[in-house]
Amino acid sequence: MKAIFYLACSDILVRRLKSIKTLSIIQLSNSFKCFDMEKVGYARVSSVGQNLDTQVAKLKEAGCSTIYQEKISGLDQNRPTLKECLNYLRKGDTLVITKLDRLARSAVDLGKLVERFDKENIGFVVLDQNIDTTTPTGKLLFHMLSAFAEFENNLRKERQVDGIKNALNNGVKFGRPPKLNTKLCKAIFEDRQNGRSISELCDKYQLGQASIFRALRKMQKSKS
Repeated sequence: MKAIFYLACSDILVRRLKSIKTLSIIQLSNSFKCFDMEKVGYARVSSVGQNLDTQVAKLKEAGCSTIYQEKISGLDQNRPTLKECLNYLRKGDTLVITKLDRLARSAVDLGKLVERFDKENIGFVVLDQNIDTTTPTGKLLFHMLSAFAEFENNLRKERQVDGIKNALNNGVKFGRPPKLNTKLCKAIFEDRQNGRSISELCDKYQLGQASIFRALRKMQKSKS
């Protein structure tokens, strides 16, 4: 019976190895990646002139075998390298960054990412802030920091709304001041009445034709 069992197992193993031969190297690496927990680094700077070397050195020192690098503003919603990095992560992997602001655009955005990491069992490490969600203490610290950041963001918005409301009540007008005030419209209208052409008025007042015609219409309405 033992011999039959061993022969059956051997046959299964041979057939399995034959099927593996037909796979490409990329397919094999993807197939076995789920068994190989990996530290994946992400480094970002805001402009082309800035250097990624410091971040990359820290990520390598932290044991990252794969590091994604990107030179783009954190406010930009379309960050292709970040998307590629997030798609690469698998269950058991750990995403490593140097600072929180390298990854997320806001506390809300960061919260969504970490919620996804929790669901997919992906670790999250921030080197400079000593955050490591692979440990219970690190996970607690991170959620506390996220809550404080969200609270601060809400306070900032509330203060901004109150400031705008108070300014409006005090007669403050927002936005660019209009180019065509009453005095300017009157001067343009008088020059036009004295025979100046539209192009001459444009040159004199440094305005476009549309603004000149708008000033003339405004004065014509006021006189009618």
